[in-house]
Parts: sequence; C-alpha cells; structure tokens
Amino acid sequence: MQTVLKIGTRASQLAMAQAHEARARLMKAHDLPESALEIVPITTTGDRIQNRPLSEAGGKGLFTKELEEALYDQRIDIAVHSSKDMPTVLPKGLELSTFLPREDARDAFIGKTAKSIVDLPKGAKLGSSSLRRQALIRRIRPDLDVVLFRGNVQTRLRKLDEGVAEGTILALAGLRRLGMEHIASDVMGLDVFPPAPGQGAISIENRIGDDVVAQMLRPIHHVETGQALACERAFLASLDGSCRTPIAGYATVADGRLNFKGLIITPDGTLWHEIAAEGEAGNAAVIGRQAGADIRAMAGPQFFEGWF
Repeated sequence: MQTVLKIGTRASQLAMAQAHEARARLMKAHDLPESALEIVPITTTGDRIQNRPLSEAGGKGLFTKELEEALYDQRIDIAVHSSKDMPTVLPKGLELSTFLPREDARDAFIGKTAKSIVDLPKGAKLGSSSLRRQALIRRIRPDLDVVLFRGNVQTRLRKLDEGVAEGTILALAGLRRLGMEHIASDVMGLDVFPPAPGQGAISIENRIGDDVVAQMLRPIHHVETGQALACERAFLASLDGSCRTPIAGYATVADGRLNFKGLIITPDGTLWHEIAAEGEAGNAAVIGRQAGADIRAMAGPQFFEGWF
C-alpha cells in the first residue's frame, strides 16, 4: 500500500519505541496496514552532543531542530517527541496538536551497588545530565558526587557497567516502553522527586493548517493528557523554563478537574519553593501560568539571579 503518513522520530531505541506506539494507534484508529505509515529516523544535534550539558550546548531545541526542519521540508508529516524535551515556544507554523495517554511520570533509580539513593555510600558518584535531577539529588544527598551522564538509556547503562558512576536516574516511562522496568532499583515518589513538566507523555508535532494530518491525528489524541500538559507547559513558560532551570511540575486530570504541583529549586539543591493549584481542566493553561507567576512572586527576584 502507498505510504499515507511519514512519521519522524529521533533514532534512539526509546524514540523509536515511542514512534512505533504512535504508529500502532494510528493503524488501529484508521484500519491501516503498517506499510501505510513509514517511520523516518532522524539523528538530532542533541543526540550527537555527549560531552557537555544541554544547558551549555543550546537547550532543549537541540533534540527537535532537525525534526522540525524535516516537517518544514515535508520530508515527514508528523514528528513524535518526548514531551519533556519540547521547548515551550515552537517554530512558526508548527504545533503540538496530539498527546498520547501518559505513562507513569515518576523517576527511577538504577543502582549498581545500592537499592536507592539513600543507600548509596557517602561520596558515591551518581550520574545525571538533568539539572532538575541533579538539584533534587543534592537536596536528598548533598554528600554525593553528581557527575555528568549524557546519552540514551543504553549509553547510560553502559557507563554504569564501566564504573563511571554507582547509580543513575532514568524516567520510569522510558524503561517501561523499552520493556526494561525490571532494572529499576527504586521508584521515587512524586513528592520527594517530582518529575519534569511533560515527563512520561508522548507528543506529536505537525504543520498548522495541514487538515489531512490533523484529521488523522484527532482520534488518537488523549484529552486529559493534553490538558495536564497544557498546564505544565504554561507553568514552565511563565518561568522561562529551559535546560538552565531546575523546575518540576506535574498535573493530573479527573472528572473535569485539574490538580497541579510545581517546584523550583536552586541548582545546588539548598533552596526550593513549592506550589499547588487546582481548577477546571478546561482552564489548564491559565492555571499553569498563574502558578508560575505565584511561585515567582513567592521566591522573589533574588532566587533567580544568575539563572537567566
């Protein structure tokens, strides 16, 4: 059968698994064979940079630039992303129209010598590239040596085997999508280790005004996940959130009501502020923006000095 839709994705195993999930949902929604939906793997700048933090290399856009160029050039029709990798401002003419049902948003600890962060010996090396995770680790265990850990899931696990660190933190959702949940030594609670905005949710980016694509995507959009992400992304945007800022945020939607909790924390993990908000799910973005404004006022301008 002729290709109906070209699905762009990063080339990592996890990204490919997410693209396959999107394809499976589209196949079911439209009764299409696998051959009608072509998956197009694209290596991004963020995948190639392994030796320094994203905050120093250019931020979240490094994982999306090449995919968005392919959308502009019509080499692909949609791009499948990890929502937490998406900048809050998208290029002109593109939109995040579709969110798949969210997986578990919690983080998981993978240890070689200990079952949890608490059990690690004093001074142990714990690998992470996320400023949020680094700050939360330091809040829990300021005595640990937090080292840079870039790369996909398989790369990070190889670094553990090579003894670069005694443990690392990965998203539980990613492990589940790879069928690797069993390697998690511990799953951190949301209150102790709140997730990044968008964590666990797959999003789909497409060209605004492409009605054929929009019609294909509509049946697979999960409304509640979309509402939760609208709140979290608005919270992030109101704080100028990027890879330079340790920010956590998580919203849930049930029976038309949205509940949100957000956190900002200094990179050294010594000072933080938390906020909770709730309201009608239809007002998700408004709730997120207001929570961001409120926590910014709560923290005061001195909290953010040197961040932006």
